[in-house]
Amino acid sequence: MKRDPDKTRTALIDAAEKLMSRCDDPDEVTARAITKEAGVNLAMINYCFGSREKLLYEVFSRSHRNAVTLDPELGEIMKSGLSPKEMLSEVHFRTMKLMLANYKYCKALTKYILITRKIGDRRDSVRFIQQHYGDRKTEGECRLIAFELSGIHELAVLRYEEIRDVCGIDLTDDNELRRFVYGNIDRMLGD
Repeated sequence: MKRDPDKTRTALIDAAEKLMSRCDDPDEVTARAITKEAGVNLAMINYCFGSREKLLYEVFSRSHRNAVTLDPELGEIMKSGLSPKEMLSEVHFRTMKLMLANYKYCKALTKYILITRKIGDRRDSVRFIQQHYGDRKTEGECRLIAFELSGIHELAVLRYEEIRDVCGIDLTDDNELRRFVYGNIDRMLGD
């Protein structure tokens, strides 16, 4: 009897999310552990997602979408009339805050995201950057800036302890994180 592919995908996502929430080290959440928890054949991860990392990315993406949907402040910020540059800064600040709160996922996924994500996949960032520059930059240039900003911030989350120890910037402190994000965006976008 064949299993419904959508149910298999959901079972794998639920199993990976459950295991990630209980683990101390994301390396513990192996493909075998996930499929055992989901009650499916080991090959189903590759069949449904292509890789363990893509599956974990789906889990993190679902968590991110839920957090954004449940964050009333973000909705208010989007309606606030802030400049595109300030909106971009707030989106990156809140995204980094979410990533730090879900560090296990970031540790497991950052390399995958940086290598496989297409330039310009951060659509909200591109939109704000295009609004900031108007017609002074091409869409391609705006996509590259969005890619660079995302990459810098993702790597900073991955190495937040070293940034704290070597640079004296505690990214887990909201004020320092906000200064870090706004400073990077100021350097990248200028005026």
